[in-house]
Parts: sequence; C-alpha cells; structure tokens
Amino acid sequence: MKYRSRTDIMTMILETARNGAGKTKIMYKAYLSYSQLTEYLKFLRETDLLKYEEGTQVYRPTEKGLKFLKASDYMSELVPFAKFDKTG
Repeated sequence: MKYRSRTDIMTMILETARNGAGKTKIMYKAYLSYSQLTEYLKFLRETDLLKYEEGTQVYRPTEKGLKFLKASDYMSELVPFAKFDKTG
C-alpha cells in the first residue's frame, strides 16, 4: 500500500462514518490496526470532527467533520492525484 498522509486517513475514517459506523467497520475500511484506530478516533473526537453516539454505538462526523470532508473533496479536485514521472 502506498504512503497515506494523516489527512488521507482522517478523510477515510470520516467518509466511512458518514452514515454511521462502528469501530470494526472503520478499522477495516481505513486499513488501520486497532491501536492506530484508537488514536485517530481519539484525535477526531478531541478536534470535534467526529462524534460517538452512545445509544447506537456508532461514530458519525460532526458538522465540522462534514466541512472537513467537503474541503478534502475540493482539494482533490484542485490537485488530482496523478503519478508523476520522477525521472524528469
């Protein structure tokens, strides 16, 4: 797997949680170990990008998290990810 930035990983987590998702689903969709997942979920909750719903036991993006996803999509449109020839 290619190198992924923290922003790429956070985007994958928030996108997976868009309609509500538990830890296991997020972990597998974002290709993270349990310890990595725990750290990212903690960070995303502390920065108010992700919320945990106690009753349903799922994670969902907050309004701020949805804005983050929208900005991420916009940036992807501006700078398409293409393979660059490193020889020239």
